[in-house]
Amino acid sequence: MFWLEGAPSHATAAERETAPFPSHRKRGARERDRDPGRSLADDGPSPANSEIRRFMVPSTALAFGTLPRALIALPGVYRPQADTWLLAEALSHERMDADTDVLDIGTGTGVIALSAARTGARVEAVDVSWPAVIAAGLNAFRQRLPLRVTHGDFATRTQGRRFDVVLANPPYVPSPRSRPPPHGAARAWDAGPDGRAVIDRVCACAPSLLRPGGVLLMVHSGMCGPPATLARLEAGGLSAEVTARASVPWGLVLRARRTWLQKQGIAGAGDEHEELVIIRAERP
Repeated sequence: MFWLEGAPSHATAAERETAPFPSHRKRGARERDRDPGRSLADDGPSPANSEIRRFMVPSTALAFGTLPRALIALPGVYRPQADTWLLAEALSHERMDADTDVLDIGTGTGVIALSAARTGARVEAVDVSWPAVIAAGLNAFRQRLPLRVTHGDFATRTQGRRFDVVLANPPYVPSPRSRPPPHGAARAWDAGPDGRAVIDRVCACAPSLLRPGGVLLMVHSGMCGPPATLARLEAGGLSAEVTARASVPWGLVLRARRTWLQKQGIAGAGDEHEELVIIRAERP
């Protein structure tokens, strides 16, 4: 069973089109996105902090045992990839039951939301993409799992409400554009010059979205400055840390932007891999 809700009636067509958090984010940004059989590559010794885990797992990481199978992914909807698997693994470490309220921001196919729903938690998934909303609803129906799917901007659709767990896999690829594109495929991955256009919105909204003891799990690229994410979350009164890292090969978009990324000091001359991080933040 699933519940489907549209954008608020007062939202204009332009607002619905340009709202942040597209589900098909980053599609085409990395060549690995085209090949679900590729593996995450370990990028060498783990950092000095032994609390940070570094994974080498197949990007078909159903071995985690948390991802529903036989998903429907409509054209233009982001398909589960390496960042999805890393977020799913992080989610598997959180305690959830029938009394847990979960929000999945930018749900895409709904794969992470449905993983949470399998625990018995009450889950709401939100996306600005209608194909994603439909895909998530169909996948919930096929999996026979309860899921509330809403269309629109995550901050607008959840105003005044709080959750025990908030999940986010936002657009995070640095772009020469001054701001994310309002429409088109590039809004799936472009996130402004520092890659933080949507990440910063999640950080700003997280304190008001979480109940006391609530947890935010967000995945993004190391190019976007994880220390900045931690600082923003901590400034909002949350405790925050990097709990997992993984290394994945550069894809088409990053390779095409190599010169620009190097000029900005975001990437080095010999860089061929991108680090993904899991940010876990908790409200006291």
